Amino acid sequence: MRIARAAEGVGRDASGITLVAVTKVFPAQVICDAYELGLRDFGENYVQEFEGKLPAVQDLSDARFHFIGHLQSNKTRRAAEIFHGIQTVDSARIARRLNEVGKPLEVMLEVKLSPEQAKSGAAPEQLPELIGAVHECANLRLLGLMTMPPWSEDQALSRPYFRRLRALAEEHGLPHLSMGMSHDLEAAIEEGATYVRIGTALFGRRRKL
Repeated sequence: MRIARAAEGVGRDASGITLVAVTKVFPAQVICDAYELGLRDFGENYVQEFEGKLPAVQDLSDARFHFIGHLQSNKTRRAAEIFHGIQTVDSARIARRLNEVGKPLEVMLEVKLSPEQAKSGAAPEQLPELIGAVHECANLRLLGLMTMPPWSEDQALSRPYFRRLRALAEEHGLPHLSMGMSHDLEAAIEEGATYVRIGTALFGRRRKL
C-alpha cells in the first residue's frame, strides 16, 4: 500500500496516518462497500449532497465523516449536526457558528498557502487570532491544520506547501496535518501528514456534477 511504503521510507509508523476516503459525488453504496472492506473515515465536500446519503450510512456504527469542502456560513449548523469533524474552518465566525450547535466537534483550520484565487483558507498570519477564537469555543477540539496546494502531477511541486504547513503547525503546537491526495500523498507523508484525503486512487475518476 502506498501509505505504508511512504511511511516506512521516512521511518514513520503508518498507523499514525488516517486515510480519509473522499466519496464526494459517489453514491452512498460506495461508502457502504468501502466500510465493509474496512475503511472508517470518509470525506465529503458538500453538505447537501451528504444529507442525501445520510439515511443509507448513518447506521455504520464506527464510521467517521469529515467535511473537507469550503464551508459556507449558512451551512454551518447542518454541517455540525451531520459530520464528526470539519477540516476547513477558516474564520472565527465559522468556528463560533459551529460551536453554537452545542455538539462536540473536531476541527482543523484550513490555511491558504497557494496564490490561486479559487483556493480557500486563512492566511498564515491570521492563525494566532483564529486559534485563539477556536480555543474559546467549548464544543470545538482543535486538531491541526489543513491545506491544498495547486494541483500538479509532479509531487515535488506540492512539497514546499506541505513543508510550510508542517512548520506552521509546529510553530503553533498543533499535532495534526491534513494534506496530500491521490497524486501527491507520498510527498505529504514524507513531510508529516497525519491525514491524507484519497479519492481517485480508491474509487477512480469522479463523474462531473
